[in-house]
Amino acid sequence: MSLSSHLEELRRKHENLKAEVEEAQRSPGYDQYAISDLKKQKLKVKEEIFRLSAA
Repeated sequence: MSLSSHLEELRRKHENLKAEVEEAQRSPGYDQYAISDLKKQKLKVKEEIFRLSAA
């Protein structure tokens, strides 16, 4: 897998996580710990995108 395709896949994953977080926050019964976990995953993906982009 080339770097550009890997970055694109990470960006897609980040967007999917963003949508999941937004949907979970709109759902009144959604567990706050699960939302926190999704946000952490999203941040890790964002950091990986930044790290690979800077290389």
